[in-house]
Amino acid sequence: MSIKQKSKGKSSQNIIDILAQSQELTPKQIVFELDKDIVGQDDAKRAVAIALRNRYRRKLVDPELREEIMPKNILMSGPTGVGKTEIARRLAKLANAPFVKVEATKFTEVGYVGRDIDSIIRDLLDVAVKNVRILQRKIVSLKAKEFAKRRILNILLGDNSSKETKDKFAKMLESGELDNKEIELDILDSNNSMSASFDIPGAQIGMINISDMIGKAMGSEKRKKSRMKVADAMKNLIAEESDKMIDEDRLIKDAISAVENDGIVFIDEIDKICTKSNFRGGEVSREGVQRDLLPLVEGTTINTKYGLVKTDHILFIASGAFHVAKPSDLLPELQGRFPIRVKLKPLSENDLVKILSEPKSSLVKQYSALIKVENIKLEFTKDGILEIARLAHKVNNEIENIGARRLHTMLEKILEDLSFNASEMDNNISIKINKKYVDKYVEDIVSSKSDLSKFIL
Repeated sequence: MSIKQKSKGKSSQNIIDILAQSQELTPKQIVFELDKDIVGQDDAKRAVAIALRNRYRRKLVDPELREEIMPKNILMSGPTGVGKTEIARRLAKLANAPFVKVEATKFTEVGYVGRDIDSIIRDLLDVAVKNVRILQRKIVSLKAKEFAKRRILNILLGDNSSKETKDKFAKMLESGELDNKEIELDILDSNNSMSASFDIPGAQIGMINISDMIGKAMGSEKRKKSRMKVADAMKNLIAEESDKMIDEDRLIKDAISAVENDGIVFIDEIDKICTKSNFRGGEVSREGVQRDLLPLVEGTTINTKYGLVKTDHILFIASGAFHVAKPSDLLPELQGRFPIRVKLKPLSENDLVKILSEPKSSLVKQYSALIKVENIKLEFTKDGILEIARLAHKVNNEIENIGARRLHTMLEKILEDLSFNASEMDNNISIKINKKYVDKYVEDIVSSKSDLSKFIL
C-alpha cells in the first residue's frame, strides 16, 4: 500500500506499519540487497540478516512470549576497511530503522567529564523523531500543499481578488510560472540567537534548548519577515503547514516505539576500551566504560527529554580490529551480551577488483561521474582496474593494511593531475585509465614506500 493510500486512514497510526514493511524481507533477500553495495564478508551478512529477520518474527509472536525474546547482539572483529561499519549502515537503511553510530573511545565512565553512555539512546531517539516527522510530513503533504498555495495566493493577490483571478494565478502557480517571482512572507524563525542547546553533564534529560523553554513560557513562537522566491516559499510553507497537522504527542510515542523495537546501535572501536587484567594506568578506566555500557546492552530505562526509553530490544552491533586486545578481554558479562561473533576476513586482491567495479555506487562510477561534469569521459579499462587493485593490495600487505580505504588513496593520486586540469581541457574528450596510465603515477611511489617502510614507527 502506498503512502498516499495510507493517508486516507488515520495518518499517525500508520507510521509503525510503514516502518514494519521494510522488515518483511527474508534473510536471502537482505543478503541480496547488501551484496549490491558490499563485496564479500558473507558470514557477517548472514549474521545481520538473521538478526533483522528475527526482529520481524518477534513481532508476530504471542505478546506474553514476545517480551522475553531478546535481540541477539553481534560482535564483529576484523581489520580496518573491510566493511564492518558499512554492513551496519546499509542494514539500518534497508530496515528503515533508527540507527546511530558511536565511537566507544568518546565515552567516559560516570563521574568523569565527558559524554556518558546514556547519550547514545538520546541521540538514537533524536534520529527516530526526525525519521518519523519526515514520514508524517509525507502523509499530510497533499493537504499541507493546498494550505501553502492559499497562503502564497493571498500574499500575491490579497483577500479581495475575484475568483477568476485566483483561479488563473492558481494554475500559474501549479505550472511553475511563478517560481522565480519574489515575495515577502512571515516564517518561523528557526535560527534566532536564543537557539543554543546545552548538554548538562550528568543531567538525565539530555539536551536542553533555551529557545524552546522561553517560547513555551511565553506561549508563542518567534516569526520573522523574509523575502524569497515562490519556489522556496512553497517548500518552507509546506513544511510549516505539515508540522501544524502533525500530532506531536503521537509523533513522540511512535518515535519511542520505533527506538525500543527497531533501533540499531553500532558501537565502533570497542576493542579500544579493552584492557588486559594485569594493566593498570592513571587514565580514565576503560573497564569503567564497559561497566556503564553493560546495563544499556542488558536492558534498562533511559530518561530523555521526550520520555522514558527501554533498551531491552534495541539491537547492538559492536566492532573492532582487535589487533592488540581480544574479544575475551572484554568484561565476561559484556561478552555474554554479544552472543553472535563474526570474524571479517582481510580483503584479497580479487575483492579489491570487485570493490572498484561491482557495487552500484563503486569508486570507478563515482570518479567517472565527477569528471563527466567537465564534459570529459573517463574510462577505466580492465587492466587498469586490475593494476590499481594489485598495487593497493601490495601496499596493504607491505606497510599497513587499511583495507578498501587504500583504494581512495590510490585513485586520488592517479587522478590528481586530471582533476586539477580537467576544467581547462577540451570538451568531449575521452581518457582511458589503463595499466600504463596507472603505473605512470603510482609505481614509483609504491616501490619507494616498500624501501621506506622500515623507517615507519
